[in-house]
Amino acid sequence: MSYELIAILMFASMMVLLMTGQRVFAAIGFVAAGAALLLYGQGAVEMPFNATFKLFNWFPMLTLPLFIYMGYILSEAGIAEDLYRMLHVWFGRVRGGLAIGTIFLMVIISAMNGLSVAGMAIGATIALPEMLRRGYDKVLITGVVQGGSSLGILVPPSVVMVLYGMIARQPVSQLWLAGVMPGLLMAAMFVIYVVIRCRINPELAPTVSDEDLNMPLGDKLRLLRAGIIPFLIFFAMTGLFIMGITSLVESSAVGASAATLAAAIKGRLTWRMIHETARKTLSISCMFLFLILAALAFGAVFDGIGAVRAIESLFITRWDLSPWQIIIMMQISFIVMGMFLDDTAMLVIVAPLYVPLVKTLEFDLIWFGVLYTMTCQIAYITPPFGYNLFLMRAMAPEEIGLRDIYRSIWPFVAMMALTIALVMIFPQLALWLPQTVRGG
Repeated sequence: MSYELIAILMFASMMVLLMTGQRVFAAIGFVAAGAALLLYGQGAVEMPFNATFKLFNWFPMLTLPLFIYMGYILSEAGIAEDLYRMLHVWFGRVRGGLAIGTIFLMVIISAMNGLSVAGMAIGATIALPEMLRRGYDKVLITGVVQGGSSLGILVPPSVVMVLYGMIARQPVSQLWLAGVMPGLLMAAMFVIYVVIRCRINPELAPTVSDEDLNMPLGDKLRLLRAGIIPFLIFFAMTGLFIMGITSLVESSAVGASAATLAAAIKGRLTWRMIHETARKTLSISCMFLFLILAALAFGAVFDGIGAVRAIESLFITRWDLSPWQIIIMMQISFIVMGMFLDDTAMLVIVAPLYVPLVKTLEFDLIWFGVLYTMTCQIAYITPPFGYNLFLMRAMAPEEIGLRDIYRSIWPFVAMMALTIALVMIFPQLALWLPQTVRGG
């Protein structure tokens, strides 16, 4: 049996197991273990053992449970809800101001959490009902929440970028910095789109009530306190890290500690909340650990049979594709796979194949990590099977149907695609900040 056929059988077996509803790490790990035993015999039992120690020697792994814990603490403490009230009042005089404020809220939540699901949950359960009650167009605001929440995997601290850094063996700090400019550029596009749409059609977004507009200045200033805690957490975590005062792992510990302290200051830190947060953190962290472990084992077998070199030969020699054509094909495959898999599963499946190929083509792996992350954003919200579309339908108010969700997302998909194109044409949009910080 040829190595190419073995590689195809491995991928086909994995996809069949995934379609049966098996857990992703179980499907990947089972195929890796089975292929290793069949190809290498009993000595293959050392492969997952070696992969485990490789995983546990990677110190950025410690950041995962800390970031996840921080996100759950901030969500349970209601800090995002307080932020929304502040943005609602301060942006109230601007046509579409509440939608713009929601985008800013999503950026802040992304900076505090690093997961798109957290932003989606807060936006769907808090922002959507409030904007619907104030007469906003449901299609417009549904797109705002979905587009804004997708920033969670691009704006630091991004958990997806931590995972990519582990698998691609790239500095997580450089990946975080590389995501800042594209993330802010994408958020700016969203804001400009909302402003233009609301100028053209004012009925889409009425201004807020006179009661809120005429709120005394003292009350408005007191509302600003809702933004102080998130800013301090973000500065303590990311600012100290960028200035070189704390390491990556230390900054995640600072963020988790600051979030716990913020919940205590708010008077919302209870034993029940700590127990629930710890249980959820352990569950998600273990899932990530098993996924990465399975990916490392799968990658070891795949590399051992020469499949990576075979794919390089197929793309470069047989098909005679240019480096840029290969990169575009990778982007398209991300979008197709993202319709059926979440970003983590997609990453652990394709990274063993794509990362060595990108390195061979002499593209920057930091830049490619940003491209991958942005393409995941599109895959998450692209009909008909985008992962976040169904999460939105499950959490959104009853008056927002699946058809509204599908209609709402296309302008934001177009803006994301434009951002990807700009980053591909001008790589320095992603690489300037990490190169500047590293050079300084």
